[in-house]
Amino acid sequence: MDLREYTRQYAVQDNGLAAISYFGTFAVYFSSLALAIIYVDRWYVMMPAGVVFAFSAVRLYVLQHDCGHHSLFETRAQNEWAGHGLSPFTFAPFEVMKQNHNLHHSGIGNLEHRETGEIHTMTVREWNAANWWSRLYYRLYRNPFVLVPVGALFTYFIRYRWPKNTVRFGVKGVLLHNLSILIFLGLLYLIAGATGILVWVAFSFLGGMLGVFLVYLQHNFEDTYWDRRPDLDPKLAALQGSSALDFGWWFDNAVACITLHDIHHFNARIPSYRLRECHYNLPSEYTPRRIKFPEAVAALNLKLWDEDTKRLVPFPPKDQSRVLARSS
Repeated sequence: MDLREYTRQYAVQDNGLAAISYFGTFAVYFSSLALAIIYVDRWYVMMPAGVVFAFSAVRLYVLQHDCGHHSLFETRAQNEWAGHGLSPFTFAPFEVMKQNHNLHHSGIGNLEHRETGEIHTMTVREWNAANWWSRLYYRLYRNPFVLVPVGALFTYFIRYRWPKNTVRFGVKGVLLHNLSILIFLGLLYLIAGATGILVWVAFSFLGGMLGVFLVYLQHNFEDTYWDRRPDLDPKLAALQGSSALDFGWWFDNAVACITLHDIHHFNARIPSYRLRECHYNLPSEYTPRRIKFPEAVAALNLKLWDEDTKRLVPFPPKDQSRVLARSS
């Protein structure tokens, strides 16, 4: 069976399933936040509730991502309204983020348009030609202890207040989005005081780190796919250049199946509530390589795209870097 034809049968929206996913996630988001705040002095309640809240925040972000593809609800208008409704809680202004993400889909796997990706990747040749400062900056940028926590703090709390392409895609929407966040935090302060704000910030930050980790793994693994036109193959870019994470049923559903990114990039119209069924029922001729958790953690050590071996590789040993730099 042709893969395009196969996936098309799952690209069917259902308002009932969408509503359960949408409002059910909101219910978990607010109830877990309330538990974490009420029992802030009992760590054995606060911590599990906070972790659930962090996962629900990631799930809301993924649902907003679905709305951007108009794949969650049945109509365009329903998805647009739902996407805007999620914005204050995902910290992502809907219209600008939707347009930026569509640019990402159009540039997937294209070495000549890496600016459309969420996480920048240098090639080995670029690394060898780079000066000392560029290498230091890139080393810090790709260090997981910088990339994950600092990346979460910068991306969700700072950069998304004025994302790239804001002037192009909607200044008014971003300003209204930021105002809605202030209103939400103001209401939270009135209800729960400074404690409520601190709990929300702490576990939102945890959710942000989880989100950055998952975003990294979507396209950063050893045998991912990058190429240049005219050799770039969009099908390979979607299927081989996007990951399928095998962290189990519970994890998949906790993050609305953003773990199954290969099928999503191949057909973005498949709603998150059908992705797992689609992925695990693939025709026998398609055998996706699923990445388990130990390999996913090890992938954080991969830094550079090697155009010769078609692999994502670690930084070269320092002695080798000096030799290559002198010879280039």
